[in-house]
Amino acid sequence: MLEPININLDSLNLGTIAPMSIAIIGALGILLTDIFNKNKDKSLYIILVVLFLIFDLFTLLAFNGESRGLFDLMLLDGIAVLSQCIIIGGSTLFILLGLSKLRIQEYRYAEYFALYLLAVAGFQFMVSSDSLILIFVGLETSSLSIYTMIAMHNRMVSIEAAVKYFTMGALAAAFFVFGAMIFYAITGTVELAQMAQVLTEDGFLTVENYANYILVLLGFVFMFAAIGFKLSLFPYHTWVPDVYQGSTSAMAGFLSVVPKMAGFVVALRFFEIFMQVNDVIIQTMLYVTVVLTITIPNLIALQQKDIKRMLSYSSISNAGMAMAAIVIGTQQAINGLFLYWILFTVTNLGAFGMLWLNRGKEFNDYGSPYTFKKFSGLAQISPFTASIFGIFLFALTGLPPFALFWGKMYIVASAVNAGHIALAVIIVVNSAIAAYYYLRPVSYMFLRDPEVGISNTKFMQNATIPTKSVVGFAVFLTIISILLIDPLLNIISMYVSNSGF
Repeated sequence: MLEPININLDSLNLGTIAPMSIAIIGALGILLTDIFNKNKDKSLYIILVVLFLIFDLFTLLAFNGESRGLFDLMLLDGIAVLSQCIIIGGSTLFILLGLSKLRIQEYRYAEYFALYLLAVAGFQFMVSSDSLILIFVGLETSSLSIYTMIAMHNRMVSIEAAVKYFTMGALAAAFFVFGAMIFYAITGTVELAQMAQVLTEDGFLTVENYANYILVLLGFVFMFAAIGFKLSLFPYHTWVPDVYQGSTSAMAGFLSVVPKMAGFVVALRFFEIFMQVNDVIIQTMLYVTVVLTITIPNLIALQQKDIKRMLSYSSISNAGMAMAAIVIGTQQAINGLFLYWILFTVTNLGAFGMLWLNRGKEFNDYGSPYTFKKFSGLAQISPFTASIFGIFLFALTGLPPFALFWGKMYIVASAVNAGHIALAVIIVVNSAIAAYYYLRPVSYMFLRDPEVGISNTKFMQNATIPTKSVVGFAVFLTIISILLIDPLLNIISMYVSNSGF
């Protein structure tokens, strides 16, 4: 006779899903609004998205300590709250770029904004659980939404990018499911905390249990490939340049920051298990991947003649630098991970925002308005535009006193303190390489004369007061970042410590 199933309703704790529920309700609300108000200005939906995201953020900040819910599938600890704050903050700033002058195809549809909120809700589910099932649900919710959003740009290059992204994403999803299946077969659970207890038991991964070790290694490889795709780690990064090229600059900036924050938290929770196991093969795999992810895209970026593709490769390299913090594994390094990504979010917002504001009507399907040559002599045509763009490129370079310098220095310091001297040297060397290709567009803007026909080009064609305000906010934070480091580190340290790191 089967034993009766006892359900403890106290473990339901629906309050843990309140933040992401707001995003889902917002998506449904936008669709309903569109049904009854077809003729409304689509800018209304941008404002609605922002309002729902702000409401989501305030709901999230009400949580203190660690909360579990949804029958222990949800884990709302300090890291979950902190990462959700970054996700919501970045999503809010990037959607505000939609209040631009030119009427972009996807912004004509209410569905675009509903999908945007569903993507954010998916990221929130990813970071708020240690269950592989719920992580997968969040991963697929966000991924399917983004595939559709990219395709809605309604250009051949965008549809091509969406198909590439979907194909690679489907393969990554299959890897994730297969890896989760293997770990369930080995450990009897899909919850990361319980998996860690089984895998770290004395004698579980030994020579005598050789079969266990092979299965664990196989499961790790599949999961690593899936997470690597989400974070665009080498060699799973090949989709990034084409997808960013096919997306609008606003969407490309969003993709370079927000989804990766969710991926970092999943990687942090999953890879922490194997850092505890202290297996040489797995640690070597992680270390080599981080080094190659930092280095290879940097070298490819040197060959680029298009600013947007250059920024796409640089975002891969920056993801590798943030991933280095997870490999280091100390509390200082984890603090550095969140500090680095907050500063990178602000800086990338400004860089992609400037590309977005300078999007001209001359844009065609497979051509790009963001070549280095287009910005030749920009300092002579529009000195203010050139100066603002230059600040963001200087910041991405890691030059003091701009934002990203402090993030890089903190990760380098954590690597040195943890004894990873070689990794610290690699980060510094790659920062020097990155400085070369970041400063190339600056040289075009300030040291060259305008190309024939470019002197008549109108820059900032896509700019409005709201979009200028967003970029101005990014400029302000980039310049005064030195004053924000200590307060940010105190907040980050509090949330990370509450999660047991």
